Amino acid sequence: MKILALLAAGLLIGGIVGPGGVSVGPEAEKRATGAALIWLALIDDGRYAQSWKDASSYFRGAVTETSWEASLRGVRQPLGTMQSRTVRATKEATSLPGAPDGHYVVIELQTSFSAKASAIETVMFTEERDGTWRAAGYFIR
Repeated sequence: MKILALLAAGLLIGGIVGPGGVSVGPEAEKRATGAALIWLALIDDGRYAQSWKDASSYFRGAVTETSWEASLRGVRQPLGTMQSRTVRATKEATSLPGAPDGHYVVIELQTSFSAKASAIETVMFTEERDGTWRAAGYFIR
């Protein structure tokens, strides 16, 4: 099984969120999930450089654009085209292991690809100072 673990600064997620998790407010969940689906669509379309540019400043500071693109080419392309994606769970957190304190929503998605019927994607989104939700990490298994 191929795993893409591009979690900035060694960010590892045990389950979905560690002990810093709290219940998700409806507005935060809605905004973060919407932003995540738009961001994942960039990756689905092979627009890897744009997904890096649209990620959080934390993410861009932890992984170079070149490394991000190479990793996605090596892991996502073999999976084929995305067939379906369903949000399984969301959790809000103010801290995640290896990441600075902030406002995060961790989203777990059940995804089907043309060459892999069942995968779990986990995306971590953070609310930046301007109120925009942006990717802080991505993991697929």
